[in-house]
Amino acid sequence: QVHPVESGGGLVQAGGSLRLSCAASGSVFGIDVMGWYRQAPGKQRELVATITKDLSTNYADSVKGRFTISRDNAKNTVNLQMNSLKPEDTAVYYCNVRRSNIYYWGKGTLVTVSS
Repeated sequence: QVHPVESGGGLVQAGGSLRLSCAASGSVFGIDVMGWYRQAPGKQRELVATITKDLSTNYADSVKGRFTISRDNAKNTVNLQMNSLKPEDTAVYYCNVRRSNIYYWGKGTLVTVSS
């Protein structure tokens, strides 16, 4: 079992920045992909960004140029730097970790962007 735990959510005004962090614990050996997903009220969960263990990244079109994902393999952490936030970025953000083709989810952290 892998246990991702998120931190860093909160309330921010439009145009502001937030940094989310996720630390994975438990059976962390062999973690390959780490990432962030989000779910806005009344909507399905969607991909925000992912990063592989060799630091290749992938972003949703809606966040390209504004969000940056990073990772520390030694610490089993993944971060999401969010700049130029928009009200439509409001959502619960979930950390996701893949190990041996099994996906593990954190409980989520709420990000609210006010207009």
